[in-house]
Amino acid sequence: MLWAMGEGPRDIDDVGSVVSEMISAVSRVVVGLGESVRLVAVSLLANGHVLLEGVPGVAKTTMVKGFARLLGLVGREEVLGGVPFRGFSRIQFTPDLLPSDITGSLIYNPATRGFEPRFGPVFAYMVLADEINRAVPRTQSALLQAMQEREVTIGDKTYRLEDRERGKFFLVFATQNPVEQEGTYPLPEAQLDRFLMRILVGYPESLEDEKRVLRLHSTSLEEPVEELEALVEPEWLVRAQDLVAENVSVSEEVLDYIARLLRTTRPEIFEPIAEYLELGASPRAGIALLRAAKAWAVLRGRDSVEPRDVEAVMFHVLNHRLIPRVEKLIEYEEKTRYAARIRLVKDALNLVRKTIG
Repeated sequence: MLWAMGEGPRDIDDVGSVVSEMISAVSRVVVGLGESVRLVAVSLLANGHVLLEGVPGVAKTTMVKGFARLLGLVGREEVLGGVPFRGFSRIQFTPDLLPSDITGSLIYNPATRGFEPRFGPVFAYMVLADEINRAVPRTQSALLQAMQEREVTIGDKTYRLEDRERGKFFLVFATQNPVEQEGTYPLPEAQLDRFLMRILVGYPESLEDEKRVLRLHSTSLEEPVEELEALVEPEWLVRAQDLVAENVSVSEEVLDYIARLLRTTRPEIFEPIAEYLELGASPRAGIALLRAAKAWAVLRGRDSVEPRDVEAVMFHVLNHRLIPRVEKLIEYEEKTRYAARIRLVKDALNLVRKTIG
């Protein structure tokens, strides 16, 4: 069934209904990851980039491909303002990948005796940066301008990657493996901050979910995600994002709650948090938290944000932005290496939550 194909959503209720249908569709082919799927949907509505972190084989890439199919992006190619764009582009990050392999470069045309731009895979609606931490830092930084300003400079000319008037959005979904760190290059804090959320993708939630995964693959060699068909056009998402931004209200009470939450994460303001954190959340983190909370409220069928919406997305928006205290992190690593930072940040946020009530 096609929802609102070729036209924009009518109101907030329409946005919630369509996105809920998307979540259900992706959840049928990505089993047992209900929370991760919902958070990806929230990021789409909030127009934010996403870092998906999890061990190999937990369907990070499949989840992104599922939403790309539902948005009608797979196989899509078009020219906007003389610039060719793909609907969905996948970049496999490796140590030998160059910045120009992502953004594009100038090439010499003997016929015209001049240089012409060759546009890279970043010129797309949705970009999947697979195993982003395997590329060297200078290649990772090629995405910085694209993710923050949503534009790319090739030679002496700058090209826009987002054109909302024409229904063109630009989102980056990156994946990384948190366990196998040999031959990888951790993302710098400046780049991590470009991601609206870091979603920690785990294993299926229950034994029955594990069995559902096996049943899903028991009668076919093809990936079930390939069966998903478009529910909306890309322009629909742009209009939905605008509706959420303009029509989901945020009271002074909620603004006060977010502001107090941010300030309580900062050791120079709230001294007890210094036991856990070296650096707290920035104002940009607060903006991300606000936008994510608005999108979460829509998925819960409401047109106003409540403190519980902020709490629902708080960890996912802040876990990659808070800098743990080194001594405390070492203490946590004595118990568990991989989950040490996660546990530390959760404990710090629990203290923040208790403090602000």
